[in-house]
Amino acid sequence: MRHVTLHQLKVFEVAARHHSFTRAAEEMFLTQPTVSMQIKQLTKLVGIPLFEQVGKKLFLTEAGENLYLTCQEMFKQLDQFEMTVADMKGLKQGNLRLAVVTTAKYVVPRLLGLFCQRYPGIEVSLNVANHDRLIERLSENRDDIYIMSQLPHSPEVNAIPFLENPLVVLASRNHPLVEQTRIPLSRIVQEPFIVRETGSGTRRTVQKLLDQHNLNIQIKMELASNEAIKQAVAGGLGISILSRHTINLEGASGQIAILDVQEFPILNHWYMATLAGKQLSIVTQTFLDYLQNEGKEIAIETMHWK
Repeated sequence: MRHVTLHQLKVFEVAARHHSFTRAAEEMFLTQPTVSMQIKQLTKLVGIPLFEQVGKKLFLTEAGENLYLTCQEMFKQLDQFEMTVADMKGLKQGNLRLAVVTTAKYVVPRLLGLFCQRYPGIEVSLNVANHDRLIERLSENRDDIYIMSQLPHSPEVNAIPFLENPLVVLASRNHPLVEQTRIPLSRIVQEPFIVRETGSGTRRTVQKLLDQHNLNIQIKMELASNEAIKQAVAGGLGISILSRHTINLEGASGQIAILDVQEFPILNHWYMATLAGKQLSIVTQTFLDYLQNEGKEIAIETMHWK
């Protein structure tokens, strides 16, 4: 075991957490053969199997379970040491791991600009995912801060409202409903809809509104990308409901228009969330303070809402 590398242990920890070499390869930006080779070399050094495969499912052996727990504790201690060193250096360098819901990708990167200029020694990683994947990352304690619009029932989090995230109805600029006002919700559901994938917080919010009015929509297309949905809407394939932030950069000259529909906009908020009980590093706390003050003002100034 003295010849085991940290990289091998990290690959093993990710594979054990997902029970999948494929998922481990995706998370670590490696090829699956590379993951398999690292696990094979680690298994040879340990001397007994760490995984067993039953059919298509991958399970940890008893030795694998023990090594997985050891890896979790070891990486936790290393993270704690990293926070201690960052505190000692007074924010001169460190790491900040952010995970944001899909719609927040239109705002958060802009907010990171000034922060990274101010603290050039801080390395920032940004993961963008839909609501369900974000909750999965939260439960696995994989990031420092999460920005989301719907808070989970579990695990417990500490959350602070950060910024408005209104949902609006979008159509191509030449759609016949563009010039109408106060369009009834019952009229909108007659149009073909382009929707986000199952697991999206936006889709869950829209479905809740429809259920309240006993209405159903005609789903023309289901897409996992806001950009793909906007292109489909601009092309006249249907209408959609997305965050107002997704079209901030298009402006008045864009190919997409916001319809004046009753019950809209649906007023949501983004929250800054951290896992309850997690010790925050000085880097994390400083970024939270930045978001609450300067970051929020920058976001509002760059909205250009009309």
